[in-house]
Amino acid sequence: MGRNKKEIILHNVEIEAVAAEGKAIAHVDNMALFVPFAVPGDIVDVKVCKKKHNYMEGLITEIIKASEHRLEPFCKHFGVCGGCKWQPLPYPMQLEAKRRQVEDQLLRIGHLDLSDAQVLPTLASEKTEFYRNKLEFTFSERKWLLPGENPDEIQGADRCGLGFHVGRFFDKVLDIEKCYLQDSPSNELRNFIRSYAKDKSLSFFNIREQRGFLRNMIIRNNSKGEVMLIMVFFHEDAPARTALLDAILENFPQVVSLYYVINGKCNDSIADQECILYNGAETLGESMENLNFRIGPKSFYQTNTAQAYKLYSVVREAAQLTGNEVVYDLYTGTGTIAQFVSSKASKVVGIEYVPEAIEDALNNARANGISNCEFFAGDMKDVLTADFIGEHGRPDVIILDPPRAGIHPDVASVILGAAPRRIVYVSCNPASQARDLEILCNSKAEAGPKYRITYVQPVDMFPHTHHVENVVRLDII
Repeated sequence: MGRNKKEIILHNVEIEAVAAEGKAIAHVDNMALFVPFAVPGDIVDVKVCKKKHNYMEGLITEIIKASEHRLEPFCKHFGVCGGCKWQPLPYPMQLEAKRRQVEDQLLRIGHLDLSDAQVLPTLASEKTEFYRNKLEFTFSERKWLLPGENPDEIQGADRCGLGFHVGRFFDKVLDIEKCYLQDSPSNELRNFIRSYAKDKSLSFFNIREQRGFLRNMIIRNNSKGEVMLIMVFFHEDAPARTALLDAILENFPQVVSLYYVINGKCNDSIADQECILYNGAETLGESMENLNFRIGPKSFYQTNTAQAYKLYSVVREAAQLTGNEVVYDLYTGTGTIAQFVSSKASKVVGIEYVPEAIEDALNNARANGISNCEFFAGDMKDVLTADFIGEHGRPDVIILDPPRAGIHPDVASVILGAAPRRIVYVSCNPASQARDLEILCNSKAEAGPKYRITYVQPVDMFPHTHHVENVVRLDII
């Protein structure tokens, strides 16, 4: 039988700075110590949870002296819910931490030369609460119990929860009373559905045993206050489903689009599932400058609407278009960036993996009267080839906004082969962005183009989290 490891408590640790992944950093006996939920200037006792040869990770057991910068978290679920971990950190400090994160990853991971482009201050979000236009909640037969709650005293329907997954646990769901991420009626809608389900004895999902009726709910809204609700059920029960959906419509006139999905798979993704329109409009409308976008239940749209406009404005400015350029918008999604820059370009070619997204892009471009955008669906490394470029024209400017994993090496090779005058790389993951930029900037090909970084602008899309969007411009040398 193995021996229990001795618990290590570090006393009076002074937190020095914000570090990667949203944690803070201190140094104890010349070792780095990473601590979540800490603020620079805090003096804390820390329980060590992981110890390696050159660093440690720990959790605060007691705040001995709070930093002068520390704020009181505004959400009652703080510390248990996995989101909004930076609530105690003043917003200006969050913005600077994100700027430093971008700079560090470009230098440390990408080994990039930033002598021609300092990393600009992070562009702030006007709204730091209630800024999201999409949230997904999960039903659970056995909710996450808080400290002090006795499982023997909480039985039946009171054990059911509707909220967010907890940390690293795929089967643990925290019952959410009020979330500060999405405008009204998001909280009221979720709480009503939970209460209705308990009153009517509707079963909540058990992900381990793959049983239950209610599985997920997705709430989308727009700047007009209109709501699209997608209810996801594990199996069909037409009378119970109809009664619930009718009750929602009766109590929430803001729900102008109501869908349902029957998802009997082992995972929660509805990308391959049919979304059935129960009542109302097929899409929500959103506008940006003189453009209108129709957003369906599966459409991708930046989740911070107001900040998306700032992000796209940064991208358009970085592209420095004169009206004569052929622009390739790679990983175009529903074509929002492509259409946003189209008035400044001769022609825009958008490529995206998801066929439904391309369908949205074509429909939106048609509705906006845009005739100089072409959209193509398929895996980027298969679609973007030398033959494709030969057919559709060599790009003067390439804009790319790939998934978190970044771009495939084959895609980087084709981009270098196309030799655009300018590349604008948008990323929600500066680490993979730095890796890709190293390939583009430090190409070993003798005859290939050489690029230098001339512009770096972080944009805060997700206040109170460590996540940051980053825009980098490369100019050919």
